[in-house]
Amino acid sequence: MNIAADNLAKIKANLPNHVAIIMDGNGRWAKTRGKIRIFGHRNAVSAVRAAVSTSSELGIGNLTLFAFSSENWRRPKEEVDFLLDLFAKFLRSELKELCRQNVKINVLGDISRFSEELQKEIRNSCRESENNTGLNLNIAANYGGRWDIVNACKKLMEEPGFSADNLSEENFARHLSTPVDVDLMIRTGGEKRISNFLIWQMAYSEIYVTDVLWPDFNEEEYIRALLWFSDRERRFGYTGDQIKSQNIK
Repeated sequence: MNIAADNLAKIKANLPNHVAIIMDGNGRWAKTRGKIRIFGHRNAVSAVRAAVSTSSELGIGNLTLFAFSSENWRRPKEEVDFLLDLFAKFLRSELKELCRQNVKINVLGDISRFSEELQKEIRNSCRESENNTGLNLNIAANYGGRWDIVNACKKLMEEPGFSADNLSEENFARHLSTPVDVDLMIRTGGEKRISNFLIWQMAYSEIYVTDVLWPDFNEEEYIRALLWFSDRERRFGYTGDQIKSQNIK
């Protein structure tokens, strides 16, 4: 990791616990090179590696990558098949290195629609890395924020003795795919929308949008986003004066 000492200190002083990334722009990246969309997806893996290794080395607790949304099934079948095959290959090829980095793999979303082969790869990766104590790498696959909330409601209502009287934000959040609030959401590719991604968890997220297309989102670009975050004044309902006078974080 190549970060100037002053920048590293600045990032460490205000390090996000949970970074979520919408990895957008693969198709446009390919198109600018006269290639088909799957060429962009294939060349996006290096950006994933950079985001994971940088997060791990800095000590970020949670990284959630939006790999495949519940709406992505609407894309051409050839592209969908390629994406899901790429996901399976990624889990197979990267598992050993991720475990070496002490990364714990979690998959967020309804995996029941995937092939048996892909479900097997998912279960194996989660099982093999479940005792790792470093970065929690959440891969959102067949995931939607609205699905997450509805699914949490179903789980909560199935609890013995459930009643509206014991419903709270904390109790509800326990049943989400991940209960950890997002501190920093990064979207590559320039689009300014959250696309049904972690909509409960991003209630107080700082949102960083860059025109850089995902295959070009390297360590340097990630550091730029983290430096931007380090300058943000997060208020959580307080005034700016209260934040400064009471040293609220």
